[in-house]
Amino acid sequence: MNIDLNELLDAGEEPKSFEEYLDRYAERVGDVINAYIPRGSHPDMDTYLYTPLLEYSRNGGKRHRPLICLAACLAVGGDAFKAISAAAAIEHFHTAALIHDDIADGAELRRGEPCLHLREGLGLAINMGDLGLQLVNGTVAKDPNLDDSTKLRVLNELIDMTRRTIEGQALDIGWARDGRYDIAPEDYLVMATCKTAHYSGAVPLAIGAIIGGGTETQIEGLRNYGLDTGLAFQIQDDLLNLVGKTESTKKGFRDDITEGKRTLVVVHALQNLEGADRDRLVELLSSHTKDPAELDEAVSIMEKAGSIDYARSYAENLTSIAKNRLYDMIDPSPAREILVSMADWFVNRLK
Repeated sequence: MNIDLNELLDAGEEPKSFEEYLDRYAERVGDVINAYIPRGSHPDMDTYLYTPLLEYSRNGGKRHRPLICLAACLAVGGDAFKAISAAAAIEHFHTAALIHDDIADGAELRRGEPCLHLREGLGLAINMGDLGLQLVNGTVAKDPNLDDSTKLRVLNELIDMTRRTIEGQALDIGWARDGRYDIAPEDYLVMATCKTAHYSGAVPLAIGAIIGGGTETQIEGLRNYGLDTGLAFQIQDDLLNLVGKTESTKKGFRDDITEGKRTLVVVHALQNLEGADRDRLVELLSSHTKDPAELDEAVSIMEKAGSIDYARSYAENLTSIAKNRLYDMIDPSPAREILVSMADWFVNRLK
C-alpha cells in the first residue's frame, strides 16, 4: 500500500505541522481507502453503484479522520499499517454520512461539486450511502492483520459511533423540521458532540490507540481529546459557513442559514437577542432564503449579538484545554506533536 508512516516519523523526517501531515499523506491514504470499494459482478452494478461512489470518494478532501487514526496508533507505539482498515472504515462512514446528510438537508453543493443525489438521482444516491455504511464493519471484519479480540473491540467502537452520529442527526433534522427556536447552547453541544465529535475525533483516535496497543488511560485520553477537538472542528465549520471566504466552504457558502441550522452561533444569538432583532433572525432562518443580501443581514444580526465571537472563543478554549491534557497522557513523540498541531489546525482555518 506504499505508506510507511512508521519509517518516516522514526527517521526524523516527520511533517512539522498537522497541515503538512495532511498534505503529505491525504492522496496516498485516499488511494488505500478507495481500494476497499469493490467492483460489481455485473457491469451495470459499476455504472449505478460502485463507479459513482468511487468517483465521489476520490474527491475526498483532507482525509483527516483516517490520518488521525494512524497518528494515534503511532502515538502509543503501535504499527500504523495494522490500523489502515479501521482508518478506511471511518472514512467510508464519513462518505456515507455526507451523502445521506446532503439528501436530508436538500443541499446542492459538496466539495465544490453538485451533490451526489443531484448527479445520480435520489434513489441511487441513497443506495450508494448504504453501501458506504456496509463497508464500515466489513472492512475491519475481513482484515487478516487484526486478531479477533481487537476486531471485536474496534467493531463495537464503530457500531457505537454510528448510533451516536445518527442520534445527533436526529436532533439536527428534528429541530429544523419542528421550527424549534428554544434550543440553548447546551442543547447544541449535545447534538454536535453526537453528530460530529465522536466520528470526526474521538473514535478515530480511540481506535488507533486500541490497535496500537495503548493503555486504557491512553485510549480514553485520546478519546476525550478527540471529543473536545472534534467539537471545536464542528464549531469552526459552522463559522466558516457564515464568515469564511466563499471558497473556504465547498459545501455551499451560508447554506446553514438557508437550511435553518441550529449552530452554536445561531442558538447563542437567539438566546441573547430580544425584540425586533430576534424576530427578524427567526424570520430569516425560517424563510430558506438564498438572497445574498438577506444572508448578509442574518450574519450581521448574529455579529451584533456577539455570537460569532462567542463561538470562536468557545472552540479556541476547547482546544487549549485539550492540548494541555494530551501532553500529560501521551509520551513525547513526533506523532503526539502531529496530534497537538491538529487542535490548532481545527480552529485556525479562518485565519
